[in-house]
Amino acid sequence: MGDYAIRPLSPETWDAYAALVAKHNGVFGGCWDTWFHTLEKDPDRTYDSNRALKCRLVEEGRAHAAVVFDGDQAVAWAQYGSPDELPNIHHRKQYLEEADALPDYRITCVFVDRDHRRQGVTEVAIRGALDLIAQAGGGVVEGYPHERPTKKVSSSFLYNGTRPLYERLGFEFVRSKGQKNTVMRRTVEPDHRKAPTRG
Repeated sequence: MGDYAIRPLSPETWDAYAALVAKHNGVFGGCWDTWFHTLEKDPDRTYDSNRALKCRLVEEGRAHAAVVFDGDQAVAWAQYGSPDELPNIHHRKQYLEEADALPDYRITCVFVDRDHRRQGVTEVAIRGALDLIAQAGGGVVEGYPHERPTKKVSSSFLYNGTRPLYERLGFEFVRSKGQKNTVMRRTVEPDHRKAPTRG
């Protein structure tokens, strides 16, 4: 595993983050990692409008992610935020019908540069998100990983990691969501030794 560093998504890290997203054609059909931010179904949204939306959310402090750096290059991120910040999740109707309580934070999307996949970077990104959450005061965190694939699946489809990875990171299984997704939860204690940093 490389010598990676974690930096929060902010106006200071935007250019490196945006370069990674652009390298992958905006990821997931030009989404620019905005799908989880909004419940609106706008057929007129485009690559450029999604980019502008993400940039605005970052500037306003309403988009959070642990960005993984290899030197000066961003190579991955783990998106996280409150349910208000990230209201949209897959299987949302079922999730809300079965939810006992909403978490303080949710991890919604983990993306790794194609040149760095299968090197443990997904775990680095998620650990980075948990560290940033701890620095922000901690709380109950949910993740929605996939069950372990029963056949070979491209890592680009595992947008939130797998259940065994989350179990290794201290998450407990809560329930299934959809056919191959899960709700997993853990409490992150506040880290009073570190102050939240930007950039």
